[in-house]
Amino acid sequence: METFCLERGEGALSMATERYYMRTLARITHIISLVMAVVLAAVAAQAQTAPKKILFFSKSSGFEHDMIKKRGDAPSPAEKILAELGQKNNLEFTFSKDGSLFTPAYLARFDAFFFYTTGDLTKVGTDKNPPMTAEGKAAFLEAIHNGKGFIGTHSATDTFHTPGGSWEANGDNADPYIKMIGGEFIIHGSQQATRQICVDKSFPGMSAVPDDFGPLEEWYSLKDFAPNLHVLLVQDTSTMNKSGGNAKAYDRPNYPSTWAHLYGKGRVFYTSMGHREDVWTSPVFQKVLLGGINWAVGNVEADVTPNLEKAAPQANVLPKP
Repeated sequence: METFCLERGEGALSMATERYYMRTLARITHIISLVMAVVLAAVAAQAQTAPKKILFFSKSSGFEHDMIKKRGDAPSPAEKILAELGQKNNLEFTFSKDGSLFTPAYLARFDAFFFYTTGDLTKVGTDKNPPMTAEGKAAFLEAIHNGKGFIGTHSATDTFHTPGGSWEANGDNADPYIKMIGGEFIIHGSQQATRQICVDKSFPGMSAVPDDFGPLEEWYSLKDFAPNLHVLLVQDTSTMNKSGGNAKAYDRPNYPSTWAHLYGKGRVFYTSMGHREDVWTSPVFQKVLLGGINWAVGNVEADVTPNLEKAAPQANVLPKP
């Protein structure tokens, strides 16, 4: 009898121990699940708040603008402004004039590329900084086509000109870079204040553009507009000086001056503004620029349905030289 009771007691003890271990394991599993959820949430939050990385490239193989000219080791005026805007808006800028860095591995480090450039960047040119290779240019365009963002200001359209006369349209024969950015510089007249017509107030930053917006600026006359442009600002040529010197560049119907469009999977934003420092420090320009940057890097969404034919139906009627 005693043996039977002992056996029952040992059995009861074994079952109690098993239940204890099962409850303990369940608690540990629950704790691990909670810890993992917290870790994953923290990783997701960090990914959402991590700054987008942008390469600001300002090599000048052609004319070098004062806004991107460095004096000694001091940053250029544009670099100073962008560094401040980046700190305030969770954007991380890398500043470079070295085209030799354009390799697939280097380009993969960035979410977008911001160009304020001139000329054929595969040549040493004016500023004597190292040029891109042909392979580097191809890798850069492929990176955008595959989903990287691109931002261009002012003379970014005065870059990689299509061979041939500057006053003629090149269409399908345009340089691949021109097809990417969406337009090409022809010429400019004297600096003047001229009205910009805002076509889409819903695009990020464009709500800041007043109806009478028209800063003193060096306005570009442009050609070879990509057919899928989503035009944001239109150059109102009726308000421009069209006589004397290069002013004939504006003897044409209205045409786009700021736009967004898709290049493959890449988001491309360009504005012809940016020659003058007082434009760069203007609150309106900065809001327009930040809106374009944030869209290009994917921080915000926008409808970029092509609207060239509606916004500037005679944009491809070019001035006569």
